[in-house]
Amino acid sequence: MQEYKKQFIRFMAESGVLLFGDFTLKSGRKAPYFVNTGKYRTGSEIARLGEYYAACFTEHGIDAQTLVGPAYKGIPLAVSTAIALHEKYGKDVGFCFDRKETKDHGEGGMFVGDPLKAGDKVCIVEDVMTSGKALREILPKLRAEADVRVEGMLISVDREERGTGALSAVAEAEAEYGIKVYSIVTLSDIVEALKDGVIKGREYLGAIEAYRRTYGA
Repeated sequence: MQEYKKQFIRFMAESGVLLFGDFTLKSGRKAPYFVNTGKYRTGSEIARLGEYYAACFTEHGIDAQTLVGPAYKGIPLAVSTAIALHEKYGKDVGFCFDRKETKDHGEGGMFVGDPLKAGDKVCIVEDVMTSGKALREILPKLRAEADVRVEGMLISVDREERGTGALSAVAEAEAEYGIKVYSIVTLSDIVEALKDGVIKGREYLGAIEAYRRTYGA
């Protein structure tokens, strides 16, 4: 596992974002771990988070000129990633995010930030993907705004579990929309970190493996 991935897993644990225990997910599934990106609350934390997203963006050579952050959690992610790409890699990209409803006064429109034009290459930035709902909601908005090209989607954690069918939510998104989804880390990376003592929580490995046998893709 690459060093920045280990550092990110440790960062999630220290920030209280990666938790182990007994959790009921939005899907109704009972899980022994939980990723809550709403726990990032300070300037230093969101700045570091943007650096990890920027590292993932750069590692995979994503060719995009605008980052799209679906409201609401995606907004600070897109902004912090754009800042980190500029400061760490000298790459100046735009960012924008959607409104919950179209504005009919002032500048109007559905999106705030870098104006989207036909042919623009964009990358969607989100927190985690469990069912692919965020992607399904943002794509029609993007296509209604302009004929953009979605070059990929960045998420922090790939849970590697089934979506609506036999495939993982990430694989479903790729199969249904032809959009490649890149994650900073996967559940397999988190399991490896637990086994290697990168973070505490080794006692939950059995429960995590049982969960993967039930819901893993």
